[in-house]
Amino acid sequence: MKKFRGKRRYFRNLSREVSLETCNLQCGNDAWFDLWHNHLDFSGYGNHSLRIRRKHIQAHIDLYKNILKKLETLKKPYQSWVHIDDEDAGGDAVFIHTPNPKEDNFPLKVESLNWNCTIPTVFQDLINTRDFMVGQYKADGGYIIQSKTQGDRVNSY
Repeated sequence: MKKFRGKRRYFRNLSREVSLETCNLQCGNDAWFDLWHNHLDFSGYGNHSLRIRRKHIQAHIDLYKNILKKLETLKKPYQSWVHIDDEDAGGDAVFIHTPNPKEDNFPLKVESLNWNCTIPTVFQDLINTRDFMVGQYKADGGYIIQSKTQGDRVNSY
């Protein structure tokens, strides 16, 4: 693996991307989302360093908080969450889902989701547990971070 150079610039640009993505999100009366998502570490840099992985998880949480503020104006039910993948940092993403004309899959239900899990120490200090809850996929090996007060909960079936 080639050394990851220019981390300071990379994370400064990532912070700008979080702000831009939030600004570009359209939440008008006719807006809908069919499992819209954004991967901030699509290249998987976080797979090679715990420190880089934590910075990306923090960026996903920051994007999620910004999106929640933007979704306050949405006049329809929605689900929004952060997905943290156990195996691949490139799979981490922020999701938004609403009733939509493409598919009748709202509210989204996830197989084998445990909301009474232990938060991994790797990102435990990054999550404010007063505002957010964490669920674990039993089958796929990943986590969902979701607001306790905003949006509909992603439930298990």
